[in-house]
Amino acid sequence: MLVGLVKFLFWFFFISYVLKILTRIFAPILLKRFANKMQDRFQGQFNQQYEKPQKPVQPEGKVTLKKTKPSTQAKSDGVGDYVDFEEVEE
Repeated sequence: MLVGLVKFLFWFFFISYVLKILTRIFAPILLKRFANKMQDRFQGQFNQQYEKPQKPVQPEGKVTLKKTKPSTQAKSDGVGDYVDFEEVEE
């Protein structure tokens, strides 16, 4: 029974020590990689947001009009049915 406890404690501390060493080695690398990915993503969003749209090349002073299809829906001035409102005192 005591031998099993000693083995368990040995392996527990050995594995925890190895994980501690590996964490000190790989954590900065992983964090730096994650930070670079996030920085690239934010930079891409910033560039996309403030990117100027390309204007079509036209001679100066030329005006073009684009016709659209007329609306198929009939315009209605009516807002709805009028409902009489009475204030009720309790």
